[in-house]
Amino acid sequence: MLIQITDAQTPPAAVRDCHVFETVHGQFAFVVEGSRIYSVDSVTAELLRSGNSSETLKRLELAEARGSMLPPPREIPVRSLSLAVAQKCNLGCSYCYAHQGDFGGKPARMEKEVALAAVALLFRNIGQGENVHLAFLGGEPLLNRSLLRESVHAALELAEPLGVRVNFSITTNGTLLTTDDGEFFERHGFAVTVSLDGTGETHDRLRPFRGGQGSYSHIIENVLPLLAAQRRMQVSARVTVTPRNLGLKNTLDELLNLGFHSVGFSPLLHAPSGQDEMMKDDLREMLRQMVECGQEFERRTAQGDRYAFSNIATAIREIHKGTHRPYPCGAGGGYFGVSATGSLYACHRFVQDENALFGNVWQGVDPAAQANWLQERHVDLQSPCSGCWARYLCGGGCHHEVIYRGRPACDYIRGWLDYCLKAYVRLRATAPGYFA
Repeated sequence: MLIQITDAQTPPAAVRDCHVFETVHGQFAFVVEGSRIYSVDSVTAELLRSGNSSETLKRLELAEARGSMLPPPREIPVRSLSLAVAQKCNLGCSYCYAHQGDFGGKPARMEKEVALAAVALLFRNIGQGENVHLAFLGGEPLLNRSLLRESVHAALELAEPLGVRVNFSITTNGTLLTTDDGEFFERHGFAVTVSLDGTGETHDRLRPFRGGQGSYSHIIENVLPLLAAQRRMQVSARVTVTPRNLGLKNTLDELLNLGFHSVGFSPLLHAPSGQDEMMKDDLREMLRQMVECGQEFERRTAQGDRYAFSNIATAIREIHKGTHRPYPCGAGGGYFGVSATGSLYACHRFVQDENALFGNVWQGVDPAAQANWLQERHVDLQSPCSGCWARYLCGGGCHHEVIYRGRPACDYIRGWLDYCLKAYVRLRATAPGYFA
């Protein structure tokens, strides 16, 4: 939200409480508490930049008690699950968080009784008209295609008499996709995410078959029929960025030209092998290229064209809504990852990690474990997050990456969010219809 204010006589505010930035449209202050953007005059902007007290914002009645003044929740009902229906994979990605699909153990397939118990957990103590989300991950979930489909049908049977809406998604490497899969996903309105780390040889270097052969051409051959058929379903591409595929603009354009609904980038911050992790210089270069992609998004959007760069589209939407979050995602809150044997973990990345075990699909979430997690992982209790202006836009960063790698990407995240705030202000002027 964008509001104008002029007040040059008020004492300055601490950096942790606001972020001042400038565009061709003037000077602006992003107020952390409440996630609001204010147009300010130059004198006020300078006071805020050099500030040392949050009293400014309080006196101007701009601070809202939505973050540090609210205690962490102790319990959140389960409304989203990802099922690791196949803890195995047919690719040999060197950096895979799931240890190439098996999460460091023996390859496993989820059995029907586990999947049905997980689906039942989603509907436990649910109210009329609520929404739930059922995701399928792995490994490669299409290695257990029949169970995936049985789980969908089971969820729909439970949802219908309750008037509950079920949203379905799948993350797949694309190597096993069939036209029949596409028809099933279209019928049930799936969000389909295909993992692609570039195009052609760039992808093949990072995501080969276990035998070493390239996988890109095979994946695209499988995906093209889904791209042509997508109406209710949305087929997107997710690119894991490593030092070996830092050609973001070309990747974005080529994948969008193929017909993907959207394309998004995520830096590789932690790999069990340590291979291909992004370092500071890599992240600096990634930020430069992300901004380049964002500028093309701004240009196309101002012309009324669709340019589905999901990172900026999501950020702009969240800024416009005034999103203010004390966690980076729902992991350990309303969202859990389910292992092949039915254990509940903080998310799909923590499967088989006893440090993030929350119970099982039959007994449900251990409330004490959840309360401890929500307390410990709250962004206001993280360091150095509690002193960062971006904390309620970022939420503290992916729990798995932070726990196992630390916070190497803070400068990248702040740099990206600073750009997105500026882009938001510019788009309000050049493409107001975008926000209608």
